[in-house]
Amino acid sequence: MENKTDVLIVGAGAAGMMCAIQAAQRGRTVCLLDHSAKLAEKIRISGGGRCNFTNLNTKPDNYISTNPHFCRSALARYTPQHFINWLNENDIHYHEKKLGQLFCDDGSEAIIALLRRECDTAGVKFMMPCSVEEVVRHEGFEVHTSRGTFLAQSLVIATGGLSIPKIGATAFGYKIAQQFGIPVTKLKPGLVPLSFHPEEWAGYAELAGVSVEAVVSVGKQAFRENLLITHRGLSGPSILQISSYWEHGQPLHINLLPDSDMHLVFNEQRGNQMLLTNFLAQFLPKRFIEAWLKQLAGGNHYSENKPLNQYAEKELQLLADRLHDWQITPTGTLGYAKAEVTCGGVDTHALSSKTMQANDVPGLYFIGEVIDVTGHLGGYNFQWAWASAYAAGQSC
Repeated sequence: MENKTDVLIVGAGAAGMMCAIQAAQRGRTVCLLDHSAKLAEKIRISGGGRCNFTNLNTKPDNYISTNPHFCRSALARYTPQHFINWLNENDIHYHEKKLGQLFCDDGSEAIIALLRRECDTAGVKFMMPCSVEEVVRHEGFEVHTSRGTFLAQSLVIATGGLSIPKIGATAFGYKIAQQFGIPVTKLKPGLVPLSFHPEEWAGYAELAGVSVEAVVSVGKQAFRENLLITHRGLSGPSILQISSYWEHGQPLHINLLPDSDMHLVFNEQRGNQMLLTNFLAQFLPKRFIEAWLKQLAGGNHYSENKPLNQYAEKELQLLADRLHDWQITPTGTLGYAKAEVTCGGVDTHALSSKTMQANDVPGLYFIGEVIDVTGHLGGYNFQWAWASAYAAGQSC
């Protein structure tokens, strides 16, 4: 059986459905395929089920790409306010949690229902579950699937990245790019917890759940948010953010007390008779301080836990240095299973920034996470999905 359609979109997630709506509203016939039987599972689980659907502060600086200016055009043409206006028109309520992050009051299901309803209203045809077996290009595209062959003028790849394979993530989008000679940049897990060698981490593992606000940096990138200790390493917003920039072998630089000048504090408190751990417990959780001091300098100096006035000035200055620049080198990440996104993807140098169409393959489009554009934590990746899908939907 052959099915003819103007636009065939592979991937019925955030980007896929948004693109389908835009194309169908232009009068194009649109068919949306997905290998999953469940619609938009990644939207469903996002933001703890609340769906952090955009960020009020969205700007190109919030995205990582080997081609950093690529995202500008799409982000300028479909802004967070456009999506907010759409929610307002449909009486869907939301709230700002922090740092411009907008969450849906009625949870992720409200966003999924809106996308599905708009697709249905515009006449988008869904095929789920439906897996693609082969893509052949003639004048248009001949796509062989588990539910027959589709002939389409335009083929849109909205299949996402490798993150969270348990809900169906695959490398399909990258394989299609490579089939048509389009390069794919280096892939790695992004927005992911970092792990350490079990022996090195043994002193901290029992602190799992302890959280501190810190500035975490790698190179010129720095993020100030909570840092969370886990059984295997570090997580929390500041760690997830920096993980997208971190490369194997690089140390993290962690300022545990960004609001204090500990050099000054120690100078002013030289005569203080409080035990070191009790003194530092005024600034950081005591359990963390005890474990951290033990690890510091291999357990020398500070593990004695003397009164503050019994430490030499040099020792206290070194301690202040360490509190403001705790250097620790992860052994790796928790991988795609725990990553929120995939860094890297279809090389944007091969795509039009205005339409998301492949420069050398007319009719072939890539949108959303499959492209080498990765947002920071906090709704930026959803905004890229909406914006890139809108750009393609106006053209395909």
